[in-house]
Amino acid sequence: MVVISDRAGSTELITYSDVLWQLALEPGVGIDPPSEGDIERALDTVIKQRLFAIEAGRLPQPSPTRTELNAEIRDILDRFGDASAFEARLRRVGFDSVRDENFERLISERIRIKRYIDFRFRSFVVVTPEDEERYFRDTFLPDFRRRFPGAAEPSLAERRAEINRILIERSVAESIEAYIDEAERTNDIVYLDEVGD
Repeated sequence: MVVISDRAGSTELITYSDVLWQLALEPGVGIDPPSEGDIERALDTVIKQRLFAIEAGRLPQPSPTRTELNAEIRDILDRFGDASAFEARLRRVGFDSVRDENFERLISERIRIKRYIDFRFRSFVVVTPEDEERYFRDTFLPDFRRRFPGAAEPSLAERRAEINRILIERSVAESIEAYIDEAERTNDIVYLDEVGD
């Protein structure tokens, strides 16, 4: 379906099964059969994940532990709310259960990607008190006033931790977007056939 090659010779193949696996992990998305729009969106997600996987593979890191795998799987199950329905969904896309070796391999790759993102982007974000004050004054308070007219306004001290998290995540999202744009320009992404063929 899609082959991604970088300048160092790393190659990633994305198949229709990879796209179905992505869709299976998304609550509320149909997979019997998936819509063309959902397939295209999931393919885009998988391409981005693989671009990160290529880079994450260059960073020496231990394999995810059983504890990390269990925690990640628990998070997925929590998003679905019904473990048996989720496992039935997994079986429809080719996995036996959440303990299927291929499913655990998929989750392990996602853990490695998260580690890479934390290392490459999140760990270098610096939010200054001035950044927090500016966001509180220019964004938080106007939004609060619009949503809760006449309500007593919180102080910056009361919302500092929340604002700090928002600013960190915004910075990480901007860095990821810039990284993906650059990775799409510098890697060869070849579509071998139409999605679902």
